[in-house]
Amino acid sequence: MSTRLGNGLLGLVVAGLLSGCAAISPESRITVAGAPNVWKASKEAQAGIDSRWLEKIGGGELRGLVDAALTNNEDIKAAAARVDRAASEARIAGAGRMPSLGFGGNAQRDKRSFIGFPIAGNGGTYAPSSLSEQFGVNLNAAWEVDVWGRAKAGQEAAIADAQARQYEYEAASVSLAGQVTKAWLALGEANEQVTLAETAVAAASALADAVRERFDRAITDGGGTASQVRLTEAERASRRAALAQRKQERERVLRQLEILLGKYPTGNLAAEARLPAFPGATPAGLPSELLQRRPDILAAERNLASSGRRLKQTKLARFPSLNLTTSGGVASEAVNDLLSSDGLIWALGGGLTQPIFEGGRIRGEINSAEAGEREDIAVLRKTVLDAFGEVEQALVAESFLSERERAGKQAAALADEAAVRAGEEYSAGTGDVLTLIDATTFQIDSASQYAAIRRMRLENRVDLHLALGGDFRAGN
Repeated sequence: MSTRLGNGLLGLVVAGLLSGCAAISPESRITVAGAPNVWKASKEAQAGIDSRWLEKIGGGELRGLVDAALTNNEDIKAAAARVDRAASEARIAGAGRMPSLGFGGNAQRDKRSFIGFPIAGNGGTYAPSSLSEQFGVNLNAAWEVDVWGRAKAGQEAAIADAQARQYEYEAASVSLAGQVTKAWLALGEANEQVTLAETAVAAASALADAVRERFDRAITDGGGTASQVRLTEAERASRRAALAQRKQERERVLRQLEILLGKYPTGNLAAEARLPAFPGATPAGLPSELLQRRPDILAAERNLASSGRRLKQTKLARFPSLNLTTSGGVASEAVNDLLSSDGLIWALGGGLTQPIFEGGRIRGEINSAEAGEREDIAVLRKTVLDAFGEVEQALVAESFLSERERAGKQAAALADEAAVRAGEEYSAGTGDVLTLIDATTFQIDSASQYAAIRRMRLENRVDLHLALGGDFRAGN
């Protein structure tokens, strides 16, 4: 290849590499959303957000379940695949800004017959013919010069899209951690409810047996009531039905947890979970931290950044485009002559195209991009508004649930004392069976409600962590 042609190709490639600035991630547009200065429902705005909430709620057991879910859950796998696909699309978008270079070769053999020029011979005439061969190799390069930055804007939009998919993956991870935690808490409550229901069945059975014994003695002694026997038997049957319902609920929660962990719902998961103690003080943070931490907000912001670059890209489509092409190679009638410079061929060209009439296509694309940007602004603001609302609601609920837990604990303690006294009075003959049944029923129901309130308060703490961004990080 001649020096002249080589310099032309080299100059084309170098110009492509040096043209414009490298595509980068678009600047943040989070200021469009706005943010308050303090949380209205809590004075604890400077404490900093708890970064170890999983361990503080459920220790190593819960953390192990969450890690297993993040490894095996199919929704998380799908989110990860979307991240990889978006990253590949960003690389594809960047490829359009670079020159393309291709190498090719060809071989051709032709035979032509000259029918109009017959030649006599061999007892007749025949048409002469010729046989030719052609071999060649060539190198082609093409480049659309990004004079106005249209391709760069498209590439930066693709980069923002890839970042949005990454934040969506993180949001899915945080959400999955919350779902696993809530399922684990529900399993803990279900186990306590089953234990309470078993205790209630045992107490009802003991009472029914005692009343039956008294009734049998009363018949022999000429006294006693059959209604008390029927009443205590009915109470025992009712408690057995309640136990079956509690066990059914536990099986449902077990299978739900197994699905979150990416397992087939067989109900074989270890079911020894119990409701943990409340982790303590409320985590808090500044509203500005929420904008920097919640992956759904960050994903919405990146979508907005992408739409801004898409709008710029469509507007720049009205400007002319510059295309440069070059090719060079060798052609010969013999393969062994391909290395010779005698058959050198080359071409260098350029073109400038200015859109004049597109039937309204460019104007329509600009209008569509402007509408998309307005939509993404609204989505970002709505996402931020929802996030602030979730934090405020969780902070408000915290105080009410705390009061309900204290009252529930007191009610359960008083119900225990009442049931003990009713049993003593019945055994001493100074109390009646109805009072004992009512006291026992209230004892079990109070304990059941107390367990439910504890779970509700723990779930609200999970909601608060998720609303604040959770600070769940895989591998922490």
